[in-house]
Amino acid sequence: MRTDLIRKTALTAAGLAFTGGAIAGPVTAAYAASDAKPATQTQNDRKPAGERQLGVRYEAQPNFYYCGPAATRNALSVQGKDISVDAMAKEMGTTEAGTNSINDITPVLNKETGKNDAYRSVEISSPDADATQTDRLRADIVRTVDDGRAVVANIAGTSVDTDGEAHSFEGGHYISVVGYRDGGNVVKIADSADANTASYEVTVEHLADWIATRGYATS
Repeated sequence: MRTDLIRKTALTAAGLAFTGGAIAGPVTAAYAASDAKPATQTQNDRKPAGERQLGVRYEAQPNFYYCGPAATRNALSVQGKDISVDAMAKEMGTTEAGTNSINDITPVLNKETGKNDAYRSVEISSPDADATQTDRLRADIVRTVDDGRAVVANIAGTSVDTDGEAHSFEGGHYISVVGYRDGGNVVKIADSADANTASYEVTVEHLADWIATRGYATS
């Protein structure tokens, strides 16, 4: 584990089985951004080789446990879709404990994309991602974004973005990956937790370790 991946949640066997995302603690202004204004949509930006960013019609999650539906909604917005988070939460079985795992999100992504095989779930079951898992994540993100789709990832713990800002979700969380640069070595995150930090970049190595013990949905 890299020194700047500050702290990873310790998971028991039961914890590994339940890989949901619900922000721990009470809903504060930082997380309950139900009245936040959606960010202005940007157009898909075809950048030079090795770089691409998708347009997101961002919305913050309306409560502390809707990160799964909200991340899925933001991911689907890059395809021009605008789907109710309440409807998706029902399909995913989301409760105040969160959404159990990425395997509950992948079928919804497939349904709303209109193809049964548009997305698949990939697990990083080890406590830390190795080089092979990181390389696979990088390739998956580049391919999915190049296909005009976003990746949805289930994360846990604390990581640091490329500006040195920490993002901590010890109880688990879901985010969307909506772009990349430097050939996929740096990825763009759409994070529904806080409209004030709706978008940031992390290295793919940090993201892989953030996903470790959980999984992601990719083309």
